[in-house]
Amino acid sequence: MSISVDTMRTIDHRLGVPLCAIASPLVALLDAVHGMFHKPLSAPRKILFIELSEMGSAILVDPAMRAAQKRGAEIYFLIFKSNVASLSLLNTVPSKNIVTIDASSLLSLATDTLRFLIWSRLQKIDTVIDLELFSRFTALLTGLCGAQRRVGYHIFHGEGLWRGSMLNRKVHYNPHIHIAKNFLSLIHAAFSHEREIPFSKVAISDSEIRLEQAIVSEQSKTEVLNKITQLCSQNEIQYEYGKQSLILVNANASDLLPQRRWAPERFSSLIQGIQQRWPSALILLTGSNNEIAYVEQVRAKANVPSALNFAGQVKFAELPALYTLANVMVTNDSGPGHFSAVTPLKTVVLFGPETPALYGSLGKSIAITAQLACSPCVSAANHRKTPCQNNVCMQAIQVDEVLSAVAKQLQSETIPS
Repeated sequence: MSISVDTMRTIDHRLGVPLCAIASPLVALLDAVHGMFHKPLSAPRKILFIELSEMGSAILVDPAMRAAQKRGAEIYFLIFKSNVASLSLLNTVPSKNIVTIDASSLLSLATDTLRFLIWSRLQKIDTVIDLELFSRFTALLTGLCGAQRRVGYHIFHGEGLWRGSMLNRKVHYNPHIHIAKNFLSLIHAAFSHEREIPFSKVAISDSEIRLEQAIVSEQSKTEVLNKITQLCSQNEIQYEYGKQSLILVNANASDLLPQRRWAPERFSSLIQGIQQRWPSALILLTGSNNEIAYVEQVRAKANVPSALNFAGQVKFAELPALYTLANVMVTNDSGPGHFSAVTPLKTVVLFGPETPALYGSLGKSIAITAQLACSPCVSAANHRKTPCQNNVCMQAIQVDEVLSAVAKQLQSETIPS
């Protein structure tokens, strides 16, 4: 049985704080000893990025990783084993440079953590960039891995997010700019020749956070299209690619923040609205293998013959091909909104407890948010955990509003009526 998100948060708080307190003087001593026998690092040569739990962040950090590569650094990545596939969409990090931690049990978590700490020293990683927002676990990994430069977000005069003295290049996290720009500020801190308090006193333009596009082979598109046509045939639906629109609906969101889910009955009504407005369209409801049942409930409620349950039908590596074939996708604020950004797919992303100002897709996307007085209710300050049990911010988003956004995204497409 895998460790739940709440359990991880509890461990991070109750064990992380005392462990950071114990480790801080040890890390300071190791730094002092290292300084006596080694020259200061001239520039980062081997940079390890740590982002364990958010699959979408593997896309949002891509501009930062490419910026590090342009400066001549070899890049590495540490991520939870369950999320490693997200790094394959753009293949920015060589597979041999990806290290995973299995969080399916406390034993595997502890074993892989120890293995990583040994590996990082054997690889002579000289710079670590902690991408997590005030996680004590990643702070401990950063502080104890032996790297000379350790970069990450520091709370400074704030309260409640103390992580000890694991970092020696402390960056101010800016909650008013996109997270992709915050990631780039970490790169500036890593390569800066001058000490700053806090890092990073630089302006980051929108052009710096543009994403590369995934390379999608014709074979991959053909294989995914075959799966679509086969499913259509099984359901006695006529579909001809290029002559009928293909609309994707991603109705679920991860358990990391269930408040992000638009109600399943709203998605069912949306599907009905799409069918009425674009009667020739094929509607595919997407999701992972463990979301098949949830997706089927949405599809059954809609009761639209041209809407099919496509959850679990494609591998993660095939998502770019699926997104390239489709005309538009409607999704909760979750991974697919970011994964699709590496393709030309136009999306409509529904936001509630988080804000598109910080976590909006970097692709061709329209963000919809109710902008309630209480939103966003999750942030770095509360470890992205909200007490809300009634997501009015998502309930306030109306079906007609989403349909209008879909129509706007399809305006430049040649869509049969």
